Parts: sequence; structure tokens; C-alpha cells
Amino acid sequence: MNDFNLIVSTFRFREEDAADETLDLLDVFGDPDAEAEITDVTGLILARTAMNPIAVVEKLKEVVASEPWEVRYVLRVLPIEKIVAPELEDIQGAAGELAAARIGQDESFRVTVEKRHSHLHSAEIIDYVAEAVKRKVNLENPDWVVLVEIIGKHAGISVVRPGQVFSSVVEKRGP
Repeated sequence: MNDFNLIVSTFRFREEDAADETLDLLDVFGDPDAEAEITDVTGLILARTAMNPIAVVEKLKEVVASEPWEVRYVLRVLPIEKIVAPELEDIQGAAGELAAARIGQDESFRVTVEKRHSHLHSAEIIDYVAEAVKRKVNLENPDWVVLVEIIGKHAGISVVRPGQVFSSVVEKRGP
């Protein structure tokens, strides 16, 4: 899948269950035509929905708050706004563009990198992205997080608030 906008993680050997659960939830949220694909990375699923991926994360949090048993196999959901080739220049350009549109001059950010099947080094990616963002860095309590998710021949980029990723474990634990 080349145009995914959600990265879903699950337990090892539960990929099929998590993909089905993801599609069922997206159908309930209003997208009966969503698609999901199990990757060759253990526990990882790519999904495409017509919905805003950040709105999907918010809806998942609402479901867990009211009916926690509805989310059994989905562990984490990361919204993806842009997909580029896993090359430093492409990642830098996409991250810089998204950050410029969203992060205010007086706001801070952190870069979070997760790579699977990639030859790039995390520190190298962080340096390139930070160079493009040109805002204050705050590793502990940032206003924004620049997510760089590399899965083989795709790099997914997002600029989100720290609470705009879904973790079923965190959500079920409660405030």
C-alpha cells in the first residue's frame, strides 16, 4: 500500500485480527471503504481511510473511554499526513512543509523517529528534520511532535500534538 494514512501496531501473530478490527472500527466511524494491509514487519498494519487520520485517533480514544472492550487487538495507531521516499532530503522537505503550516514561531517541537527495514540512522534523520523546522526544541514537553515513520520503501510524516497518537494501553489505563 503506497498511500496509507494510518500505521497500526498489534501483538505478534494477531495482525489479521487487528486489521479486521481496524476496518470494523473505521466502518463504524463512517468509512466503509477503508483498506488495511498487513506488512512484512511483525505486528504492523498499514491502513487507508477517507477520514482525517487525526480525527480517527480522537474517535478511537472516545471508543475506549466508553466501550474499552471494543478495542482488543489494536495497540497503537499513528496518523500519517504525508508519504515520501525514505531519503533524507524527501523527509526533510515533507516535515519542513508540514511544520511550517502548523507550528507557531513561539511553539516548540520534538522529532520522533521509528524505523523498520531502513539503512538511515535516527540521529541523522532528526538533524535533517530539525534543520528544516527552525523552531525551539523541547524534548520533554513539546507543543508539537514531528513523527517520522519509516517502513521499508516508505516514510510517513506527521506533525501532531503529543496527545494525537493512540495507544490502547494508555487510554485504558485512564487519566
